[in-house]
Amino acid sequence: MMTVMTTFTTDVQHVGLPTSDLDGTIEFYKNVMGFEVAGVFRNGDSRCAFLRYGHITLESWEVEESQMADGAWNHLALDCKDIDAAFENAKALGLDLIDKEVQSIPSFWDNGIRYFNIHGPNKEIIEFCQIV
Repeated sequence: MMTVMTTFTTDVQHVGLPTSDLDGTIEFYKNVMGFEVAGVFRNGDSRCAFLRYGHITLESWEVEESQMADGAWNHLALDCKDIDAAFENAKALGLDLIDKEVQSIPSFWDNGIRYFNIHGPNKEIIEFCQIV
């Protein structure tokens, strides 16, 4: 039986912001905005930082050239409790899957993450992410 996707999520997990200056982004959000650095991780040849303020976490990762304009935010991620069940439900709902299978990044957090992305009706990216 198909069901709404929030059945498989618990909350907003993070908002994604690519940057061509990760150190400057960390500096701004930490020292100017008051966010705490929750973690900095390797992802291949680049780095990814998670910055937290209260209930929201910002994920910022290194790219060669960031957009530097309105619309620079890349995605909204929802914290997922069962990524496999969520993925099967997304397929059953006929959602616009960006990822054709569940992806993983083993270097994030203690045991990695598993995730998949969809497009919303405005081509916005919505990520479903389970911290393993």
